[in-house]
Amino acid sequence: MRIRWSFALCVLLFVFAALPLRAVDPTRHLSQYAHTAWRVQDGGLKAAPSAIAQTSDGYMWIGTFSGLVRFDGVRFVPWTSPDGVQLPSSQIYSLLGARDGTLWIGTREGLSHWVNQHLVNYPGANGLIMSILEDHDGTIWFTHLEALDGSGLLCKVIGIGKRCYGVADGVPAFSASLLMEADSLGNLWIGGDTALVRWRPGSTAVYRPHGLKANDAMQGVTGFAEDTDGSLWAGMAMAGSDMGLQHFVHGAWRPFISPELDGRTLRIRTLFMDSHHALWIGSDTQGIYRIFAQRVEHFQPADGFTSNLPTHFCEDREGNVWVTTHKGIDKFSDLQVATYSTREGLATDEVDAVLAARDGTVWIGGSGAMDRIRDGKVTSIRAGQGLPGNQVTSLLEDHKGRLWVGINGTLTIYENGRFHPIDKPDRTQFGVITDMTEDAEGNIWLETIGPPRSLIRIHDDKVQEQFPAPQMPAARRVAADPSDGIWIGTRTGDLVRYKNGHAELIAFQHDPDSQVEQLLVDPDGGVMAAAAFGVMGWKAGKKQMLTVRNGMPCNSVLAMIPDDAGNMWFYTQCGLVEMAGSELKRWWQQPDTVLKTTTFDDFDGFQPGWAPFQRAARTADGPLWFANGSVLQMIDPHHLYENALPPPVHVDAVVADRKSYSPLMALRLPALTRDLEIDYTALSYMVPQKVRFRYKLDGHDTNWQEPGTRRQVFYNDLGPGTFTFHVIACNNDGLWNETGASLQFTIAPAWYQTVWFRLLAVFLGIATVWAIYQFRVRQIAAELAARFDERLGERTRLARELHDTFLQTVQGSKIVADDALDPGSDNARMRNALEKLSIWLSQAVDEGRAALHSLRVSTVEKNQLAEALQRATENPQIPASMTVTFSVIGDAVDLHPVVRDDVYRIAFEVIRNAAVHSHASLLEIDLRYGDTLSVRVKDNGIGIDPSISDHGKAGHFGLQGMRERAARIHSKLTIVSSTNAGTEVTLIVPGKVVYRNALPTLKERLMRAISRLLGHSAPIDK
Repeated sequence: MRIRWSFALCVLLFVFAALPLRAVDPTRHLSQYAHTAWRVQDGGLKAAPSAIAQTSDGYMWIGTFSGLVRFDGVRFVPWTSPDGVQLPSSQIYSLLGARDGTLWIGTREGLSHWVNQHLVNYPGANGLIMSILEDHDGTIWFTHLEALDGSGLLCKVIGIGKRCYGVADGVPAFSASLLMEADSLGNLWIGGDTALVRWRPGSTAVYRPHGLKANDAMQGVTGFAEDTDGSLWAGMAMAGSDMGLQHFVHGAWRPFISPELDGRTLRIRTLFMDSHHALWIGSDTQGIYRIFAQRVEHFQPADGFTSNLPTHFCEDREGNVWVTTHKGIDKFSDLQVATYSTREGLATDEVDAVLAARDGTVWIGGSGAMDRIRDGKVTSIRAGQGLPGNQVTSLLEDHKGRLWVGINGTLTIYENGRFHPIDKPDRTQFGVITDMTEDAEGNIWLETIGPPRSLIRIHDDKVQEQFPAPQMPAARRVAADPSDGIWIGTRTGDLVRYKNGHAELIAFQHDPDSQVEQLLVDPDGGVMAAAAFGVMGWKAGKKQMLTVRNGMPCNSVLAMIPDDAGNMWFYTQCGLVEMAGSELKRWWQQPDTVLKTTTFDDFDGFQPGWAPFQRAARTADGPLWFANGSVLQMIDPHHLYENALPPPVHVDAVVADRKSYSPLMALRLPALTRDLEIDYTALSYMVPQKVRFRYKLDGHDTNWQEPGTRRQVFYNDLGPGTFTFHVIACNNDGLWNETGASLQFTIAPAWYQTVWFRLLAVFLGIATVWAIYQFRVRQIAAELAARFDERLGERTRLARELHDTFLQTVQGSKIVADDALDPGSDNARMRNALEKLSIWLSQAVDEGRAALHSLRVSTVEKNQLAEALQRATENPQIPASMTVTFSVIGDAVDLHPVVRDDVYRIAFEVIRNAAVHSHASLLEIDLRYGDTLSVRVKDNGIGIDPSISDHGKAGHFGLQGMRERAARIHSKLTIVSSTNAGTEVTLIVPGKVVYRNALPTLKERLMRAISRLLGHSAPIDK
């Protein structure tokens, strides 16, 4: 049989009753809670929620008709089993967070158990699972409809199976909707379509309200809750006599009837008793009700509720109450700052002034009414119904307990339920009264707008003095000095002390037109003035400022008041700020010090606003009251609920290079992972927006990082290795979970990031350094050897130069001198010999200078090889009988001077040897320019002994020097000699060695020839 509704009971699983939880305060009206709503239409939930529960790890689980959703206070995450096991059905009807931390899931097609990161389905638990319960012994019970095996609708889990109980066991055959454990005897209470049943094995009792018909399946018990005295509250699906909300006491049914609610008129879907023993009622069409101490409160869509159709209640371990509806989820949390408005019973929606009387009454002045709150009840004096005017301005209670009230432009005294007017001597109106105070002598002082703006003194209920502006500076605030006189806060932001008829101006540096918002005078004579630029302080002639530099959250202070413990409270534009009395004392002593403060913001219920008159008051029992122009706000310093539960911290997900991984310990990530994202959360639902985090990655971060409220961290610079991620969090009241959560993961190394590769790289690096070192050592050695060789070569070259030139000339000079020394007295021959000797010696000097000059610079002559060889044929050592011919073949080309010198030295040595040793009659010298440079010297003399041509003559370096010069310039030296044919010496030098600019190639020469034939004056470019 199908039914049109479903219900699942959230069982509180946590033993935190002894902790000072900041739970929902049942003494406050529902509208004074922090109400948060998540609607299906907003997109977080994909379908209407049908059940809700919390597991011991802190997560909230939401069952919907399209699957299971996990919620951390900020993010709704659709749940899927990591091992791939599917739920029997995506339509979830019931949830239970068991004491062992596991989650039981009741679906349309059966029961499932989420345990140790595995999903276990119970194949025997068939049909729609309507409710799940854990008893005192930890046994899991459930009810299921449409059971296929007919074994009974009430079952308990045994191992991986079940044991069901039916009619034969005393369980009536009706459509069971819910169950709960109601007493210590182990009785289970079952609500069905026809009755309420108390059952345990072997004992059954059936209780049926008088209006419940046995055959009407649509009128059954839809909810029940146990009260503190052991009685039960039961809710019926139908309204009417003996229906609706019923109280079951000692076996008797009693309807709930109060002036605020007739419970018989309700059609109830669910009931819930919270930890403060307040009864929550989910009605079928009227939202929710709450009953506490016979006071009834109502909350519906007009108040912000998501729907008129609540389906389930649950209280989490922090004391927040959750409600699921067919359109979303609502959460009710306590607020530190309570708000009173017309919804809470005020007659005015313009709260302009507040005053706390000594008898505990709180007076509220505004437009159209003057309200008073006493013992939690609001009464009003309305305009035209006892209030002599429309606008209530300033309020004051004098030393007699009388209430002075500014109404419109008049001044009245409210006493014994009547208003008595105070008149000026000229019967004119006072004007709008902005502030009032009573001094030590019983004078009442007024600040009025006028016109004209005036300070007025009243004594014995009569006006005694008036000080109009500019006689007294224009002001809005006035306060009595405990000893004598009064203090005035001006409209220009300065202070005036008026005493014994003398006004003393105390000016502060500030922006112009910054009026004093409130004055506060301490019993010790210290004065504090609130303004938009901070709080001005004056004590014993010393001036100082309290601003953001001292730790205030902002400078704009609207009101301030001390509590009965000596702490100062500042009503600012950015929050309600509490400062300990010790901190305030420290500020008076050290004006520049930074102070510790606590700020209550909009998440705590604070609503900033500007009220034109009295803005702060304190009742005798401690609560502080603030007017903000539209509502009245209250905070009780003695009952500031502290969230004493550190939030559980979890690592939710790991995403590496856009691939998701399960956040398990010892997680291994692939090599070359670059973009790593870690999602974490802290499960505190009081004010999730105030949860703050710290994280650190061992192996990467040296200190804790402060991301604020961000719940993600990104890394893109991690190399291979093992890392441990730590995250901790604090709740909304700043209590830290220092243990937090940790995740260890390893990024595998690539082949070139492995240890063996690094060792190999180190080895290769060392080997490379050693090789470079050895190469450099050898290079240095080679450079030194080259320098030595260069020196040796230069010495050898110099020896050749001396042998080939200077020594030869000296030797020639010796021959001439020997000739001159021959016996005989032929003067002519002597003179001729001496002249030759002079010539030879001159040549020796020139050659010696040339050798020395060659040690410093190289010749710059390019094309004088032919001229030099021509001069060599004129050597005086050449006999007169020898015919010398010299020819040049080809166009002269610029020669490298060093190579040219070597060519000349080789040719000169051959010419000299032929002249001296060959005894030839003919000497032919050819110089040929071509692709190579060649010099040929041929004589028809006696030739050279082969042993001498191959190895040279002992003590002579001519042939050896020729061969060394030829080798140095990479040329080919050929000596061909025979006894009958003479000697032919040929030197061939490559063009790329001897020519400064390489000779044109055959193709280039051909192109030039064609160009000349065509009449072009310039050669054709390549």
